[in-house]
This record gives sequence, C-alpha cells and structure tokens, in this order.
Amino acid sequence: MITDWAEIACDVPAEMVDTLADFLVELTGNGVGVDNLHLDTFSLDTLEDTSIKTVKGYLPLDDSLEDMRIKVEQFLAQHGPDFPGFVYTPPVVTIIKNEDWANNWKVHFKPVRIGKRLVIKPTWEEYQPVEGDLVIQIDPGMAFGTGAHPTTKMCLESLERIAVATDGRKLPNPVLDVGTGSGVLSIAAALLGATEITAVDIDPEAVRVTQENLELNGVDSVVKASTTDLSQLPGGYAVVVANILAEELVRLSDQLTSRVAPGGWLILSGILTEKEEFVRAGFPALELVENPRELEWSCLTLRKPL
Repeated sequence: MITDWAEIACDVPAEMVDTLADFLVELTGNGVGVDNLHLDTFSLDTLEDTSIKTVKGYLPLDDSLEDMRIKVEQFLAQHGPDFPGFVYTPPVVTIIKNEDWANNWKVHFKPVRIGKRLVIKPTWEEYQPVEGDLVIQIDPGMAFGTGAHPTTKMCLESLERIAVATDGRKLPNPVLDVGTGSGVLSIAAALLGATEITAVDIDPEAVRVTQENLELNGVDSVVKASTTDLSQLPGGYAVVVANILAEELVRLSDQLTSRVAPGGWLILSGILTEKEEFVRAGFPALELVENPRELEWSCLTLRKPL
C-alpha cells in the first residue's frame, strides 16, 4: 500500500486543462485536481476566473517518480504550443508525506555502478570502493537527480568515453552542464579530470541542491553552479552536456551549438526514442559520434568539426 505521494502541479491555459487532465489520469491511474480561481485581493467582489489554471496530478513516491515526472514535462513541451497563451514552465513537484522524504529515498536509492569507473552512492549508504572507482556521493533532495535514470546514466557513460578518448584520459576543459538537476554530471566531470566546469539550471532549488552535492564531493572549487541563462554564457566549451527535454534541445540548438568549441563534444539526452530524429535534425552542423539507447530513451553524442 502506497502511503506517500508526490503532487505534480502544472500551470497551463484553460483550454488545455482537459487534455492535460486526461493524460495525467492515464499516466497515474489517479484523479486530478484543478485550481480554477486565484484570489489576489481581500475582496471577494473582485474574484475572477483566470486564463491560466493549475492542474495537479498525484504520483506514487517510489522509484518510478523521476520517469513519470519526465513524461509530464515531455507532454507539456510537445502539446502545450497547440494552445494559445501557453508558456512552458517546469511542473512543480511537492511531496505529500506520511513518512520522512529522505527515509523514503533510502529504500529506493542504492549504490549503482555506471560505466567502468563511476559509482553513484547515496549519502546514507555504505560502499567499499575498489581500485580505480570514482565515487559520486549524492543527496538528490527535491531535484530528483540520482543518476540512475537512463537519461543521466547515458550522459555519464558518454562523459567517461570522451575522457578515455582524450590524451591523458582526462575530460578536457572547459565543461558546460545545461540543466544540471542535482549536479551528478558536473561532479562526474570533475572526477574525470575537468577543472573548469559551469553548471546551470533554471530552477533555483536545483542549483541549491547541486551546490550542496558539489561541497559534499569536494569539487565546489572547480564547478560554478548558477541560474545563469544559456544565452549569457560564452562559447568555447570543450564538452557541453544537456539533459533536458527534446523540444527544449531543439529550441536551444543554435545556442548549444555555438557554445561548443571547434573539435568539442555535445552530449544531448532526455530524448524519447521517437524524438531522436527530430532532435538530430536540429543540429545539422555537428557530426554524430554515437547514439546509445536504453529502454525508451536515446542519447546523442555529437562533435563540432575543427
């Protein structure tokens, strides 16, 4: 019996409410709630219906949460533009708990080996490393980035392969992590030898969790985390990794491409396999290096010609 739940709240135009509600019911098997009215004054006489509604779905608080959250984001990005007035904003996840949230994660989040050398372990788990292991300690907090999800896992494996392919077996500098989440990819980049890493996310809570995890792993001196907009960052990165929505990858394709130095790598993830060709077509100036897939997810590693 599930006793803990996560509420996922999405702000959408009124015309989209039924479409989103139907999707959430099909995804979760649970009912949904809709906040129809917003009271912005103390006078009920001025209470008005608004054009933007908050649709709330309820997800089980277990190891399916991250995958389901990504599917909601994908749905919003894919179908939202069909409705006038839609502006994409990430859904807000709130824990409705009968037990402590951190204790719930202790049940579902165990140490996991990714690639040949990387190991991700939660702060509360014991792990005895073997020679050569690069151990990432992580407390996902509200950023939901454990590193075990296929979208993140494939990025980690690609980063490791790039490090191996580079002289000195170290990841080249500088590195840019777009949509850092809980900072797993930035921490991995540091452990793989990079010393100049920029991590950005539009969610201040994700940046806060990232900063805590950077300090926990002793790499806060080489990773700078912030909510800086991608458009405000310079070019010239040897490696850029972006684990975000497929639609956002394509929307930002020019900015992402221009941030990559000649000869540099661009790792794209968060892509449902059915969106793979759509994303690939958005980066025509880059050469495809590899295209791993896991379950229903794809990852593209591209390289800019010299």
